[in-house]
Amino acid sequence: MTLLDLIGLTNQELTLFFLAVVSLLLFAHVFGSVFQWLSMPRVIGEIVGGLLLGPTGLGWLSPHLASSLFGSFSSEGKLLSSLSWLGLVMLMFISGFELQKSLKKGDSKLILAILLGGTIVSFGAGWVAPDFYPTASLIGTARNFLAFKIIIGCAVAVTSIPVISKIFLDLHIAQTRFAKIIIAVATIEDVILWVAVAIATALVSTQQMSPFTVPLTLLLIGAFFLTVFFVLCPVLTFLSRFRITGLTHNMLIAYAIFLCLSLAALADVLNINVVFGALLAGIVLETTSDGQFEQVKTSIKDVALGFFVPIYFALVGLKLDLLHHFDIGFFLLFLLFATLFKTLGTILAARLVGESWLSSVNLGAAMNTRGGPGIVLATVAYGLGIISEELFATLVMIAIITSLMAGYWFKFVLNKQWELLPSHADADDGEVSIQAVEEVAQKQME
Repeated sequence: MTLLDLIGLTNQELTLFFLAVVSLLLFAHVFGSVFQWLSMPRVIGEIVGGLLLGPTGLGWLSPHLASSLFGSFSSEGKLLSSLSWLGLVMLMFISGFELQKSLKKGDSKLILAILLGGTIVSFGAGWVAPDFYPTASLIGTARNFLAFKIIIGCAVAVTSIPVISKIFLDLHIAQTRFAKIIIAVATIEDVILWVAVAIATALVSTQQMSPFTVPLTLLLIGAFFLTVFFVLCPVLTFLSRFRITGLTHNMLIAYAIFLCLSLAALADVLNINVVFGALLAGIVLETTSDGQFEQVKTSIKDVALGFFVPIYFALVGLKLDLLHHFDIGFFLLFLLFATLFKTLGTILAARLVGESWLSSVNLGAAMNTRGGPGIVLATVAYGLGIISEELFATLVMIAIITSLMAGYWFKFVLNKQWELLPSHADADDGEVSIQAVEEVAQKQME
């Protein structure tokens, strides 16, 4: 038995898989560099690179070649899907490195305000919108209006942790108070919204939804987080005190990856999205390593940002078919509606707790980034027949455009040397100053 027999691929399929990976990686890096040169986030260029290889680009010029390279139902297509998920997990893992060990006193009030204004208000707007708009061409084959309303609410309210994290990483502002607050809000928000998605999916399943579905899901999520922070973290912190001699750099990398994949797998088993497990793994490693994993984290970042993350975002673009399933008029209407309620809700909430207009607008721009979770939401809803193919394309494009809007806005703000969010007065807090952030961003743009 050959290796190809073991992995279930023919010689031709293995060759096509390698060609697909090389093509995705090449287009992601080329267009990512072009977009960075244009003072826009690399992540959007990486998505555009995949878009040009998908049905909108290569699929239109040479359908046979596109189908051979990126066939959804072929063995190599499944391998590419696995690479996409691995890239997403690695992105969230390295994003966890950048988070501080705790939020400062006073941030909880701002986080709660953004959750109420940016999440609850926008979800409510999406929930009631289908009652006032014709949905015949938008609702899916399941014809479940209640599930449809839940998905629309989530689509308006969702914020992308992966994309906004990638933007923060690209601009070297991931360690600022501003970034920490956005990631904290987005994490809590995504937990809430994915519970809503679970309810929507249960509504269209063949089995009747149990009254214990939502409480059980909430219980599992709470148990997962509590176990990670109050059991796993103390254990790993205690073990880190025993410096074992003879451990090589490669062995420490293996330990870090093991931690990441283990928490991601555990999250998936508990029906929690794997990105939360990966993000928590990054936070755990940062919290418990006591400075001994700095070189390890650098090595993991280099590999993730050089290979896995660009592949993930290129595959996001690959899924789009703008030639056959996209209504530009409806897209613009939905984009305006979603941006209006998400941004204004966040701005007004931030203003009510005393933030300046500029800081409030910055928070609104960040929370309006839908990215990967918006795309995953659209894919899940379309696969279950909750939304139509037309709405699927619209939601995916809105996720990309709002990500582009956020990236451009923060490039503009840093170039103008405006403050993202005032730092606390504590001089000994270890936070990167906004002046240092601006200097780094300016050097990057030069």
